[in-house]
Amino acid sequence: MGLKVTVGVLLVAIVIGTFVGKMLMLHSSPEPPEYGDGWWGRGEKGEGEGDTSIRQVHINVPDSILQDLQMRLSRSRLFEPLEDAKFNYGFNPNYMQKVLEYWMNNYDWKKEQAKLNQFDHFKTFIEGIDVHFIHIKPKGVAAEKVKPLLMIHGWPGSIIEFYKIIPMLTDPLSHGGTEDDAFEVICPSIPGYGFSEAPHKQGFGIFAAARVFDKLMVRLGHDKFYVQGGDWGSAIGNSLSLIQPSHVLGYHTNMPTGQPPFHIAKMIIGSFIPTLVVDEEDVDGVFPISEKFAALLRETGYMHLQSTKPDTPGFALNDSPVGLAAYILEKFSTWTNPENLDLENGGLDRKFTMDELLTNVMIYWVNGNIASSMRFYKETIPTLLSEMKGYVVTVPTGIAIMKNEFFQPVPHTWAKQIFPNLVSYSRLPDGGHFAAMEVPTLLAEDFRQFVRKVEEKIKEA
Repeated sequence: MGLKVTVGVLLVAIVIGTFVGKMLMLHSSPEPPEYGDGWWGRGEKGEGEGDTSIRQVHINVPDSILQDLQMRLSRSRLFEPLEDAKFNYGFNPNYMQKVLEYWMNNYDWKKEQAKLNQFDHFKTFIEGIDVHFIHIKPKGVAAEKVKPLLMIHGWPGSIIEFYKIIPMLTDPLSHGGTEDDAFEVICPSIPGYGFSEAPHKQGFGIFAAARVFDKLMVRLGHDKFYVQGGDWGSAIGNSLSLIQPSHVLGYHTNMPTGQPPFHIAKMIIGSFIPTLVVDEEDVDGVFPISEKFAALLRETGYMHLQSTKPDTPGFALNDSPVGLAAYILEKFSTWTNPENLDLENGGLDRKFTMDELLTNVMIYWVNGNIASSMRFYKETIPTLLSEMKGYVVTVPTGIAIMKNEFFQPVPHTWAKQIFPNLVSYSRLPDGGHFAAMEVPTLLAEDFRQFVRKVEEKIKEA
């Protein structure tokens, strides 16, 4: 009886896990999706593309928004936590009191705004909406050695995720690299996030974002470039590699997704003899299934909500700065390291400063776009479910497996089947979901070695 129950639970976990996986992952298919076109502006599309100029902008939030924020913070209504709950029930109210006090009395938006403006900001009109991006060119490096790089953030992040790693990529001589490691970095805000305009029509998902970013890079003069990202940045980079592979020199991700052939069978076999289906080093990242599924179930409630009715929680989060901070920062706690659940402060001070955490929250608050950012889930995940198909990325691919990434990692043996042009696969000793922000040096070094391998292959071709 015990064995039957165990096997039954195992099979249910596999089926449900596969269902969730299909929501998150792209599968293999011989035919790539069409490049397509779109119009996300208000009303009907007019003649031509509209204004295609690139306009430099300066982040300058009106004082009226900051004054309104202070008023809302001062009227926050917190509640009593359960004893010894820590972060196991979500963001701990006792620690939120400390965050609130810091936000009101110590946090200086004008100072943080100046830090954001240390890099040049631009906007350009693509498919009916203004797309925001930062653009950083190396100095003192021969132009022929500089390689274009598109870096894409995820949710609930923003361009601030890349502020630590950008200098390592644009000024490699000061950060342990050579002139051959110099990149011209373009970091856009996903439409509906950050300082980009939100789409005004339904349907803007990962393939639309990929196409918009490809158009952005071409407009900047780059028809060959590298792509790097995690979270949605990974999915968009994956999609861009599919719809316009001739433009992508290489695709590097710190959150790979995908399932190998006979995935369910491998999961069943691996539940009994893991090393028959994955390398010894990857066993703990995939098995036991029940444990991994329980963790996934615990951490993806937000995904179901945002994939179905994102506007409903959008009202609350757009109206309450404390609510918004709790919703976002809870992810920066658990997704950085699951052990943070058992800490009074959620381990938020282990990898981040309070200023950079609040600046990320502020980017959502001052732009009022938490609801539009969550809609990206509804526009993407149900479509993947209905299609039940995906595609094979054939461009040179680099994978960095972060030690504490909460999404199930893709084992090396599976990655070689999912990405036929796998150039680099690294198991990094630290870092979680927000790798560029948590461990920028590790990620920069891994990205550099990936690009070196790709460039060597290009020379040999």
